[in-house]
Amino acid sequence: MTTRMTTDTQGATARSAGEQDTVARDEKTGDAVAEDTGVRGERAEDAVARDAEARGEKAEDATAERSRRVLRALEDDHASVRLRAALEIGSRPHPDHVDALVERCAVEPEFPVREMLTWALTRLPADATVPRLVDEVRSERTQARRQALHTLSKVGDREAWSVITRELLADPDDEVARNAWRAAVVLVPEGEERELAAALATQLGRGGRETRLSLSRVLIALGEVIVPVLDGMAGHPDPGVREHALATERLLRHPDEVFEFTLHEARRAVALSDLGRAGE
Repeated sequence: MTTRMTTDTQGATARSAGEQDTVARDEKTGDAVAEDTGVRGERAEDAVARDAEARGEKAEDATAERSRRVLRALEDDHASVRLRAALEIGSRPHPDHVDALVERCAVEPEFPVREMLTWALTRLPADATVPRLVDEVRSERTQARRQALHTLSKVGDREAWSVITRELLADPDDEVARNAWRAAVVLVPEGEERELAAALATQLGRGGRETRLSLSRVLIALGEVIVPVLDGMAGHPDPGVREHALATERLLRHPDEVFEFTLHEARRAVALSDLGRAGE
C-alpha cells in the first residue's frame, strides 16, 4: 500500500510538472502571437498612413492643377470661357486667387465677365480682398479704379472708407466718379453722412442723364441729411446745379416719379425763378 501511494504521488508530481511546462509553452506562444499581431498591426497602420498621405498628395496635386487651369481660362480669348472660369473660382473661393481676379478686372472688356469677377471677389474674406482693392483704386488705369470701387461697394467693408476722398468723388471720368459715389454711400461711417452729402453736392449738375440720376439716387440714399445741403444750392449761379438739386429733393419726397419728369419740373421752376428775378 505504501508503495502504491508513493507511485501515485510520483505520478501526480510528474503530471503537475508536465502541466506547468504546457502552461509555460502556451504563455510563450501567446506572447509570440501577440508580438506578431502587434507587428502586423503597426505595419497595417503604417500602410494606411502611407496610403492616406499619398491620397493627400494626389488631392493637393489635383487642386493645384485645377487652380492653374482655371487661372489660364481667365485669359482665354472667348468671353464664355472667361465667364465660366470666374464662376468656378467664385464657387470654390481661395485667397490665392485674389490677385488674378483683381488684375483681370482691370482689363476685362466684357461687362458680364466683370460682374462675375466681382462676384467671385465678394465670395472671399474681406481681409484678403479689401487691401488689394484699395490699392487698385489708386491705380492710374481708369478701368482698374472703376471696377475696384464697384467691387468695394459690393463687399461693403468700411475699412475701405479711407480711400474715398473728395478728389475721387470728383474724378474726371464719369464712370469712376459714379462708382465712387455708390461706394461712398455704402462705406460711410455712421455720423459722417452730412459731410459726405456736402462733398457729393459739389457734383450736382454734372454730366448727362445717367450721371445725374446716379448722383440723385446716392444722395437720396443718405436720407434727410441731404435736405439742408440741397437747400443751400438754391442760390448757386449755375442753373443746371439748381435744377439738379431741386429734382433730387423732389425725388426724395416723391420716389415713384420718373426722373425725366422731375428734372423737367425742376427746370421749369428754375426758369420761372430766374424770370422773376430778372423782372425785379
